[in-house]
Amino acid sequence: MTKTTRWWWIRHAPVINPSGHIYGQLDVEADISDGRPYAGLGPRLPRDAIWVTTPLQRTRRTAEALMRDGGHDEPPIVEPDLMEQNFGDWQNRPHAEIYQALGARHPFWLSPAETRPPNGESFVDLAERVAAVVERLSRDHAGRDIVAVTHGGTIRAALAQALALEPERALAFVIDHVSLTRLDLIGAEGDAPAWRVGGVNLPAHLVV
Repeated sequence: MTKTTRWWWIRHAPVINPSGHIYGQLDVEADISDGRPYAGLGPRLPRDAIWVTTPLQRTRRTAEALMRDGGHDEPPIVEPDLMEQNFGDWQNRPHAEIYQALGARHPFWLSPAETRPPNGESFVDLAERVAAVVERLSRDHAGRDIVAVTHGGTIRAALAQALALEPERALAFVIDHVSLTRLDLIGAEGDAPAWRVGGVNLPAHLVV
């Protein structure tokens, strides 16, 4: 018997960060004043889904907006290990200051995948903790829809897991705010589960 567990990954709303500082796991506020993405995406999400957020308010507020516009009332599961990469001592500092300290700017991310900021974690670390949560929730809710409102780095980590990518390669994915990435875990008795990619970085108004 084949079971398909469908992951609906959504990045949180844009953050309010006029100074342009690195926020990582800081609990910064999200701007959900533009209701169009939530009105467009919320009703298209599965009605009987398991909802997951992180403890950070930008994911919780985004999920609340999507659930309101989609008529969903399932209380979200809060998963701390799906939070964004912890940039440690770099958090709340200007990007330019960190680029200068590193001596180079990464083309797609703050730093190379294996670089661990002081008192923080690398993207490789992030990918490992995200993979563990995905495996656990996929096992606990096999055959269900899981709507996970999380972070850009988290979704890149989920793509690395699904496509068996080296973490550095996963940093090339663009994940916009309030975009949808669809990943299906297909498992059959006696066979190793396989991931299928339904879409990456889909804008809210194009989701069908």
